[in-house]
Parts: sequence; C-alpha cells; structure tokens
Amino acid sequence: MSNNAQLVDYYAKRAHEYERIYEKPERQNDLEILRNLFRKTLAGNNVLEVACGTGYWTQVVAQTAKAMTATDINEEVLQIARSKTYGCKVNFQKADAFDLNPAPQNNFTAGLAAAWWSHLRKSQIKSFLSHFHRSFSPGSLLVFMDNRFVPGSNTPINRTDDEGNTYQMRKLENGSEYEVLKNFPDENEIRTIIGNSATEIHWTELPYYWFLTYKLKR
Repeated sequence: MSNNAQLVDYYAKRAHEYERIYEKPERQNDLEILRNLFRKTLAGNNVLEVACGTGYWTQVVAQTAKAMTATDINEEVLQIARSKTYGCKVNFQKADAFDLNPAPQNNFTAGLAAAWWSHLRKSQIKSFLSHFHRSFSPGSLLVFMDNRFVPGSNTPINRTDDEGNTYQMRKLENGSEYEVLKNFPDENEIRTIIGNSATEIHWTELPYYWFLTYKLKR
C-alpha cells in the first residue's frame, strides 16, 4: 500500500476517534486562540476547504463565514461532518485535494486547509499549492494551520526518509497500527515555498500549532 493510500485508510478507520486529539489539556489555550483566529480571519468569506475531516474546524469557521464548500477524500469522515450543525450554508463534497474541480460560479474568496500541510510529502507541496491556487482569483485569501512538534505531546517520530519526510507510528482503538506521514515545517521553510505566489504573508506561532495566512499575488 502506498503511503498516500495508507494515510487515506488510516483516517477512514480513525473517523470516530479523530476529534479526541483536540481534548489534550496542554493544547486548550492554543486551540482557543486558533478558534478566534479562524473566526476573525475568514469572516464574511466564501470558503473552499480541503481535507475537512470530521468538520471540526469547518464548524468553527462557519460561525462567521458567508458560505463554505468543504471537501475530503473519505466518505467516513464526511458522514460525521454532515451530521453537525453549522452557522452558515456548508456544502460537503467528496474530493481528492489534488483533483479539485470547483464550479466557476462558486466564486471562492478564501481557501482553507487545517492539519493538511503536515501530511504532504515535501515533493508534493508545490504541486498541491499550484492546483489549490487555481480555484481562486488573484487577491484571494489562503489560510493554513498545522501542528508544531512538541516532545511529550506529539507522537514520537518513528523515522525520516531520504527526502526528509518524517513518520509516526499511530495505533487505533482496535489495536491496528499505521505508519503515518507527519512533517513539521518551520516558518522559513514555508515562506520559501509560498514566496513566489504570495503577498501579505502573516505567520502566527503558538506553542503547539502554527497559523498562516497570505493572499495570492495579482
């Protein structure tokens, strides 16, 4: 099984366990800051979200967004997401983040990916961003959030491959184990990647998470 296929299978099997990661006591202050950042940053926007999972962050953003289209490759997590109540109209679609085909009339003004960047191989990131950016007009807002590595809070790194990608061994409630790609890029690495296509870059670094916003160059 390829690493991408294994990641998809892992999150399908983990669907009903997924949101427990947000119950860690040491992360609660960061999470409250992030919820406020998401609500403020994306207020009034028509948002396209990739890898929405169970809709944890979708539900936060929907409190202030104008409308949302939230996508994920896994029907198992989308079923959970669809069962929730949202503050604005949210359209859920099953879609691969590398094969988005939003209708032109959607007129998205912002893009969102929470806890997705870290699951991209380093060699995939520019390709993903190039594809994702095509869903938006110049001047649109892009928002990313992901983990920082904190020993004792994060699952230990199991190995590093020749490209520099890092992996963790994750165990589910049923006892099955998966090796999951999980990278922890820093600000300099991310600024280097997005630099040619982005303007108004803002980076917020918290103890356990980072939060990035930028606009597409006109």
